[in-house]
Amino acid sequence: MNMRFRALLAAFALAGAGWLAVVPVSAQSKTGGCALEQIGGTDRHRVRCTNGLSIVVEPGARYTLLDRDRNGETDAVRLAEKALLLEFPDGGAPAGFEVITPQAIAAVRGTKWAVDVEAEKTSVFVERGSVAVARESGEHRVTLSAGDGVDVGPGSGPLTVKQWPARRVTALMARFGR
Repeated sequence: MNMRFRALLAAFALAGAGWLAVVPVSAQSKTGGCALEQIGGTDRHRVRCTNGLSIVVEPGARYTLLDRDRNGETDAVRLAEKALLLEFPDGGAPAGFEVITPQAIAAVRGTKWAVDVEAEKTSVFVERGSVAVARESGEHRVTLSAGDGVDVGPGSGPLTVKQWPARRVTALMARFGR
């Protein structure tokens, strides 16, 4: 099945579930206030949006850009697999911007952070600014600051914020070519 057809199929499936989906389908696509560009000579790409959002996408990541209020700008990302490195200009993210995963919701309060989804766990790391993270149910919210990370696995217990060791940060950022 070709990439364009899969993207359209995914968009229709999510739209039918009550979500307005915007799915990048090629290096020339420009939808929902966002444009897709290849990162020179690599298999990674970057999504740039008119609201200042820049997303570096790990190869193989499964994600959907969402425009929940249907104003033509991306206001959330649904991430199903692998990782995204998200950045807003120093002014910070617009109110209400979220990254939604199977295990967690990361509501952005700051400017640069990464979200990584594995089979049973979502990990969030903040490089600059701050991000509020809660279980998918909305329970047990924590706020991460620069250098902080949290792993959200199955269950309903409290979340534990930790300063991530340099080795873990370096391994995550390497996945984005940094």
